[in-house]
Amino acid sequence: MKHLNISVVVIGLVFSVGAMAQSLSKSAYEAEEGRIADTYRSEKASCDSQSGNQKDVCIAEANGKEKIAKAELEARAEPSAKHRYEALTAKAEADYAIANEKCDDQAGNAQDVCVKEAKAVAARAKADADVQMKTWEANQSANETSAEANMKAKEDRIEARQEATAEIVNAAYALAREKCDALGSDAKDRCIDDAKTKYNQ
Repeated sequence: MKHLNISVVVIGLVFSVGAMAQSLSKSAYEAEEGRIADTYRSEKASCDSQSGNQKDVCIAEANGKEKIAKAELEARAEPSAKHRYEALTAKAEADYAIANEKCDDQAGNAQDVCVKEAKAVAARAKADADVQMKTWEANQSANETSAEANMKAKEDRIEARQEATAEIVNAAYALAREKCDALGSDAKDRCIDDAKTKYNQ
């Protein structure tokens, strides 16, 4: 089966005000907003010449680009950890929607595996965004308060990473289980047992 070619959110994005672009003026914001709307209309209109699932994928791509562009515009207009987080999650959701539409070109277990792979990629991207956001919040708290807050910040970072790891493992396990469905009875049972062992399920 071919692998999904999904762009993944960059994990190392820094959530700090200093790393973000300066806020946009009202006129620059409105101009960019208009450009996004024009691009979306143009790209969606180009989908009309297509049909079937190819058209569905085209529309999903147009919708995804618009959603990402709007979120990134907000992050530029009002630089903040919240807006950068929303931009990251917008990209993860758009990538998933596009990948999920592409899975409709397949059938049976191959389609099920394709969908699970798309979900696993999205889960990892969202988990990374959550960690980045919580780490930024924890660092902010640590900078503003005492040594006790520093310890709390460290605990929050550890907890965030643990939660993210759990989400990623669960998505990987679901994908591994789905791949087992293509096997015969005995091989399937062994495959499931191996998946349970590997992911501590």
